[in-house]
Amino acid sequence: MKIIEIAFAGYPVTNLKRARAFYEGALGLKPARTFGNETDAWIEYDIGAGTLSITNMAPEWKPSPGGGSVALEVEDFPAAIQQLKSAGYSILLGPFETPVCHMAVVSDPDGNSVNIHKRKAVYAREQLLFLRNWSEDESLGRAQGRRSPKAI
Repeated sequence: MKIIEIAFAGYPVTNLKRARAFYEGALGLKPARTFGNETDAWIEYDIGAGTLSITNMAPEWKPSPGGGSVALEVEDFPAAIQQLKSAGYSILLGPFETPVCHMAVVSDPDGNSVNIHKRKAVYAREQLLFLRNWSEDESLGRAQGRRSPKAI
């Protein structure tokens, strides 16, 4: 088996209206697709190349503060934290700094942990350089007749 990408990350919610107020209101996400209706739905938010989903249509899937988590990269970390606090959401952990990022954990209305994240500029630049070099190496490899790692 070869995993090629993360298709989506999802959170179970109990009250769709309240959850949408958090994800769309507080976090500013825009729904890309909605399956269902006003009270029972699976909602997808496209973020960059990924998708975050929320749903209340799977009763066996329960919200949990100790379950999985997604980290949402923000443009302005201090402003994002202030906006969440001003909207009445409690920061559960942090904000704190690591060698590569700034991060805090907030709870959605159902208790799911959501990470608010900002890569440090040096780390983000290193990632861009790695991707650019990898892309150049792959282009050179194709020019020399080598197969792309994606094709193997």
